[in-house]
Amino acid sequence: MKVQFLQMLSALALITVTATASAGENAMTKNTASYIEMQAATGQTEAFADFLTGAASIVRETEPGTEMWFALQAEDTLAIFDVFTSEESRDAHFSGVVAGALNENAGVLVDGGWDAGVVARINNSTVLSAKAPFGLSDASTATYIKIEAAPGQGDQLEALLSAAGSIVAGTEPKTLFWAALRIDETNFAIFDVFADESGREAHFAGTVAGLLKEKAPLLVAGGWDDGVAANVRNFDILGIK
Repeated sequence: MKVQFLQMLSALALITVTATASAGENAMTKNTASYIEMQAATGQTEAFADFLTGAASIVRETEPGTEMWFALQAEDTLAIFDVFTSEESRDAHFSGVVAGALNENAGVLVDGGWDAGVVARINNSTVLSAKAPFGLSDASTATYIKIEAAPGQGDQLEALLSAAGSIVAGTEPKTLFWAALRIDETNFAIFDVFADESGREAHFAGTVAGLLKEKAPLLVAGGWDDGVAANVRNFDILGIK
């Protein structure tokens, strides 16, 4: 059963291997990533959003090891998603200027302050596969989906997500960036970026979404509806490195 499943994934990946050979797919598979979803303190949503918007230029100027950095907003929820070239680069980020400023201001801006509102919400992960970023100057919206593997299906879910980067690269021209992530043995995530809502709609009607929907009853705790669709978090993009 496992061998047949992996063979099917390999066949899907081969659909686009020629077309994507120069697209840089999976170029980030040795990288690490972090995602932090935070709630603005009461009355501080605008101020918190302004803080993150302004932080993008500081990250660009001071964090060479932070390969990508996104500041995100969905109403009172603010988030940061970033990709690092190494564990050392992640450590440098969390001891950097922006992290220091957020630490200093979290008591006012973030519900729960620094410890409960920021640090406790950090999800570190490894990059399993990716579509290399392009056209990010046009990016306006992003999606983050946390997915829990069904019992005993972590490796199978990893195999699916690892094969998906090249498929996205070859079949989704409106997806400006896509990454599959493994947080731990049972928890995974997908992060993707679009220029507009039409790009998101095309993505969720695409090959990878169709494959995940088909296999979700077996691979994902809660299946497609409760384990994937219910965990979709859509954001406006405030700033990018």
